[in-house]
Amino acid sequence: MIDQLVTWDQEAFLAINQGLSNVFFDWLMPVLRNPYTWAPLYLFIIVFCIRNYRNKGILIVLFILITFGIADALSSSVIKKSVKRIRPCNDIEFKEEVAVRVRCGSGYSFTSSHATNHFAISTVLIMVFYRRWKPILWLALLWATLVSIAQVYVGVHYPLDIIGGALLGSAIGYLTGLVFRMTVPGFASVKSAS
Repeated sequence: MIDQLVTWDQEAFLAINQGLSNVFFDWLMPVLRNPYTWAPLYLFIIVFCIRNYRNKGILIVLFILITFGIADALSSSVIKKSVKRIRPCNDIEFKEEVAVRVRCGSGYSFTSSHATNHFAISTVLIMVFYRRWKPILWLALLWATLVSIAQVYVGVHYPLDIIGGALLGSAIGYLTGLVFRMTVPGFASVKSAS
């Protein structure tokens, strides 16, 4: 069972890492996974929340930061160090088949912290804003998905690393989103700053 899962994971990895290979993706995917690419979005979210919701906006930003902190700590410091899965680009038996498009890094692979963090932030944003603005659902999930798939394309994560990270991050974002809703009751019905 485990061997079949590993084989499937490697085949799915190669389908993305090599099967989707083209000049445009070779440029785009490293850009999508780079945190600096998204810095303007992060800044926009902070400014938008505080400007439009004042004290409640500060709470939203605080919950986003808490969500990120929990997600990153669990993925990087707990799960990766417990599972110790080697990255595809560092796997001695597999790396010859890997098209590595960014620096590989020495850390472990499961779960993908990029996937965990982005799905956590996306989910908490959905939990906070969905009642006010329905498009947040598909926009946030598309953003997290693109960043996550880019991790496979550039050769640093297997698809199961991404799936595990997406599930972990979504669960964390959902839980912190529920806590936000309990902490700031009635936020969904508030239209302006208070």
